[in-house]
Amino acid sequence: MSNQLLFSVKLFSVLGCGLVAGMFFAFSTFVMLALGQRPPSEGIAVMQAINITVINPWFMLAFLGTAATCLFLAASSLFQWQKPGSVYLLVGSLLYLLGTILVTMRFNVPMNDALAIVEPHNPDAIGLWSRYLTNWTFWNHVRTAAALAATASLTLALRAPQL
Repeated sequence: MSNQLLFSVKLFSVLGCGLVAGMFFAFSTFVMLALGQRPPSEGIAVMQAINITVINPWFMLAFLGTAATCLFLAASSLFQWQKPGSVYLLVGSLLYLLGTILVTMRFNVPMNDALAIVEPHNPDAIGLWSRYLTNWTFWNHVRTAAALAATASLTLALRAPQL
């Protein structure tokens, strides 16, 4: 693979990780807080709408496109382990893949699926919403930190153009 193409893949990964970290950061620092300040039926209804509208080409390109390039970079780093920057590529890629993709699939998506079938005005929904706010936000903090750390590590790898 040419150095220019590899540089482009690394750059896309850095930008993707940073963009995803920013989206997660927004949810962790103010979106979930604002939803928690609304009556539970409103918060549930809005989060249900968010969970539907987030499935769009732009978000998927950033979220899953970055995962694809990180998977490629992780494999690439193992094949060129002796070159400078390979450790940063591997660490950054694994941080993104495990800390954002795996955490999302293992924790956030199942909570979103459980919330999706709740009738917002059902009195039983209040307890679910309270647990959702706490647990979903905790795992979102984890995703935010992982995506930000991946951005930092991959940025360091970007400085090693020969890998």
